[in-house]
Amino acid sequence: MIKDDVNWAILMLLQENARLTNAEIGRRVGLSSPAVSERIKKMEDLGVIKGYRADIAHTTTGHRLKAIITLKVFTGRLKPFLEVVKGYKEVINCYRITGVENIIMEVILYDQQHLEEFIDRVIQYGETKTHIILSNVVENRPISGRRRVLK
Repeated sequence: MIKDDVNWAILMLLQENARLTNAEIGRRVGLSSPAVSERIKKMEDLGVIKGYRADIAHTTTGHRLKAIITLKVFTGRLKPFLEVVKGYKEVINCYRITGVENIIMEVILYDQQHLEEFIDRVIQYGETKTHIILSNVVENRPISGRRRVLK
């Protein structure tokens, strides 16, 4: 658990722009570049910072559809599905969940035909429900260290 406000400030900055230099982060949080580097390294070693990546707009890669697909897995088909889903290039996130459905997947697809073909591959493992994403209301919000009281 991160309890230090300076570490949280560093994490917030990195979540907003992971390409900031340690010197720039240091200027913003009041530390030297080596001190920032040391803190970041410790958070990486602890597994707080899991990695760095590029955030790609799926529409610029030709993927015109983004969808959420839930799956109510047939009895005895969960383990085989958990293995095969790792090879589905359309799946950008997959979660095993509680409730009536066992799986929720976020997928990107080229078009409706691609969606149909994807569902045809998945339905051998269970019953699907598809939700087409129209727009993002909240996306990749940085994780904050402060508890917020909902009103």
